[in-house]
Amino acid sequence: MQKLLLFVDKVSTWIGHAFSWLIVSLTLLISWEVFSRYALDHPHAWAFDAMIQMYGTLFMMAGAYTLAKNGHVRGDVVYGFFTPRAQASLDLTLYIVFFIPGVVALVWAGYTYAAESWAIKESSNITAEGPPYYPFKTVIPLAGAFVLVQGIVEIIRCVICIRQDEWPSREADVQEVDVDKLKEMVHVKDEDIQKLDAYVVRQEPHK
Repeated sequence: MQKLLLFVDKVSTWIGHAFSWLIVSLTLLISWEVFSRYALDHPHAWAFDAMIQMYGTLFMMAGAYTLAKNGHVRGDVVYGFFTPRAQASLDLTLYIVFFIPGVVALVWAGYTYAAESWAIKESSNITAEGPPYYPFKTVIPLAGAFVLVQGIVEIIRCVICIRQDEWPSREADVQEVDVDKLKEMVHVKDEDIQKLDAYVVRQEPHK
């Protein structure tokens, strides 16, 4: 079971990493459009729509990745004081009551929007040269499906944690700076920092 959970984590991670390159493309597109508009006096009518679609695709396709890394916003001020079993019980309730119905509705509605958009070959009505919308709308049910699969994995994790009172492991990825590891690398101890703080405090009255 753990191998299956980690496999889904890896898929979500790969998707997140792959679509993260859109931010590079988006940056280049914005930079070129600004240069073209103000330096060459040659703006492109389709550029604004293309920027929205690129950012929207990045935002939606990062959902499963963020869920796999346990990175979505929660009230950690209270949540962090709970035991793992209590955390899992709360998460499981929220997944069943809110997450599953909401994401299923997203996939269903997104599929409907995409199907209608493909049927009429919908394109932007903001400008005459607007890009097509149907590929972009296809991302809605696709992203929702990935989030749903990752959500099922998180529900299984909640059940395992309730039974074991310990969260199962996740797929490793980029981590925030480990302060303790950084101290070890530069050979700095807590007492050194405390001495420096005390020295700074002593010097302040003489300023």
